[in-house]
Amino acid sequence: MDNMSYPVILTLMVPKESKTYRYIYFVCFLFLCLLILSINIRLVMVIIMEKALHEPMYIFLSHLCINGVFGASGFYPKFLSDLMLDSYVISSHMCALQTYVIYSSLLCEFTILTVMSYDRYVAICRPLDYHSKLTKITCVRLIILSWIVPNCFVVPGALLSNLRPFCKYHIDKLYCDNWSIVKLSCVSSSVNNVYGYFVAVIFVSCAVCIIVSYIKLIAACKASLENRRKFWQTCLPHILSLINFTFAMLFDIMYSRYGASDIPESLRNFLALELVIVPPVFNPLIYGLNVTVVRKRVFTSCNTARKNVSETRKRGKTKQIVNRCTVLLQ
Repeated sequence: MDNMSYPVILTLMVPKESKTYRYIYFVCFLFLCLLILSINIRLVMVIIMEKALHEPMYIFLSHLCINGVFGASGFYPKFLSDLMLDSYVISSHMCALQTYVIYSSLLCEFTILTVMSYDRYVAICRPLDYHSKLTKITCVRLIILSWIVPNCFVVPGALLSNLRPFCKYHIDKLYCDNWSIVKLSCVSSSVNNVYGYFVAVIFVSCAVCIIVSYIKLIAACKASLENRRKFWQTCLPHILSLINFTFAMLFDIMYSRYGASDIPESLRNFLALELVIVPPVFNPLIYGLNVTVVRKRVFTSCNTARKNVSETRKRGKTKQIVNRCTVLLQ
């Protein structure tokens, strides 16, 4: 392929009024990036350090948070550098890498949520079999499976999108995605469409499994007050995360495949960014605030850290006073 059919450099959408508000955008997205890193890493560290949280549900939650950080790494560093340098370009190889990271994270989130729904189903509908079914080995297998399966679909999709002759150079989005790259090609996109529908069927089947499990959960919760308590404390955050993620995916599909130039640019940017902003912020917050055990552990560890800092400061001041008194006595 020659350079005309396979361009090395691609251009991305320039944010609205970027010349005027470039530094404001930079500060806002830097704050979002640090927020995502802090709340997700904080929750993971609490789950790792607290032995009381070494249960399958919280282990799966920690991997959901790790996946959120992984997905954020595919968007925020590049976008922040674009804002700082005022240069919205990307090489075709880096574009493929960004597509892989973002969509691998999105599909991994879906499979992790599916595994979490299975965990809640066994915990509430079959509590006597919970520890025999969800052993440590089973949890490890489910986690590995939730990472491997999405990547088995994302890698071929990324290759199908990038191993094509390009006739256009501009991606009408703030970051790279599969369909935006496909639209740059001069050849037919029928193979990509068929593969996209195939992947959609696979993950819609995961959604059906989640829906069936929650239908059974709701039926089981009607007969027991204890089950209703478990449902509201542990299943409600999962349902909210799933609804939030589903709407984010629908927004992204609508924007990528059916977006039109007559849609306002601010709305188009919102549809594009909602997928990479809301889920990684929403998931740890809703779990950390709603699940009582996690909330108590987080606040307890925060208070302990504050006490340790204050005690260290007091000791430092005491040492300074003693040193001064020693100097005066000499």
